Amino acid sequence: MQKKLLMPEIVHTNRPNINVLEIIGNADRGGMENYLKNFISYLPDEFQLTCICPYESRFTSLLRDLNIGDVYVTAIEDNPLWNSIQMATELIRSHRIDVIHAHMPKAHALAGLIGSLTQKPVVATVHGMEITSHELGITRTVRSHIITNNQQAYLQALSLGVPPLYVDLIRNGIDVSAFNPKRDSTSFRDSLGIPKNIPLIGFMGRFEYEKGPDLFLKAAEQIHHQMPAVQFVMVGGGSMKEELHFIRRRMQLDKQLHFIDWQIDNAEIYSELDILAHTSRSDGTSLVLMEAMACECPTVAIGTGGVLEIVENRTTGLLAADWEHLALNIVELLKHPAMLRQMGAAGRIRIEKYFNVATNTNLVANILQKRAIKDSTNLKPLKNLNRLNNQSLVREIINEDSLQKKV
Repeated sequence: MQKKLLMPEIVHTNRPNINVLEIIGNADRGGMENYLKNFISYLPDEFQLTCICPYESRFTSLLRDLNIGDVYVTAIEDNPLWNSIQMATELIRSHRIDVIHAHMPKAHALAGLIGSLTQKPVVATVHGMEITSHELGITRTVRSHIITNNQQAYLQALSLGVPPLYVDLIRNGIDVSAFNPKRDSTSFRDSLGIPKNIPLIGFMGRFEYEKGPDLFLKAAEQIHHQMPAVQFVMVGGGSMKEELHFIRRRMQLDKQLHFIDWQIDNAEIYSELDILAHTSRSDGTSLVLMEAMACECPTVAIGTGGVLEIVENRTTGLLAADWEHLALNIVELLKHPAMLRQMGAAGRIRIEKYFNVATNTNLVANILQKRAIKDSTNLKPLKNLNRLNNQSLVREIINEDSLQKKV
């Protein structure tokens, strides 16, 4: 019998807030930014945030709309600039910051430096598949606490000498109430002129090399040759957009493959896809995969990094070795509609159990609190939440049979 995953303990303090300085190394739209939106929305009321971003963008506007606290902008570089150091140090003083929380290696560099100058603890969330040598050097030098979101990065940190007390494995999560199946919706298909009985395969993500949008096009061409009626849609944007349009014309898929900009309601799109194809070359914990699965959309994904921990092979979807294998898997699944429905339902169950943002945000909040407060022995638990230590979480994840399946 599998162990039940328990919620972490969050404790009250005698102070009104735990003041956190969030240093965010990027402000474009992507997985990290979506993670932060969810994280901030579910963070317990005891936490008061102040944010530093590298420039103004729609993401900084979103942060302000969430009414989380003050949002500041300064350059965030691999080698922090004096003006950035000065600003961050002053914010720690004026906002009475208790703990610094960094996202991305550049932000970790700034956080490590000002944490050492001000004697404030530093927590760094690693959003990628592995820990860079740059980030490892920061961690070993200033003893910052690392949070990883996949087994590979977690075990890599341990193998490179990060003490177990300074690294945790906490999966990303999504809002399962916002991403749920909308079975009767056809508005997205109607906007594309695609009837409900025509198979629709989707790609969702940034049009950047590491996300593999070009691999999706290659798979689409192969699928089209075998099943000419199938339609394809790519939702997103990025630096490869013009190149992808050129490839589509060269493949003569103008009538079969549609490009759509980022949408407000992605849950509706997932619900109207027959399959989500995930073609990333490198990925930590993919929010797109989790969102699709929560909407009962079957997934076929190239097995890399944290993807292997999300998709339960042959239960919630299929894993593939490369784009050619991915195309073959999609063709095979389209021949079995009943299997697609079963995989969709299983995907929803898996997300609710392991990738719920409310549960996983509390795990992060617990670490921030412990790092901010040196002596918490006399504090009382909040709302009957149970204690979950790092060792039990890792044991739950690593021992789970479904996460050991190979591509």
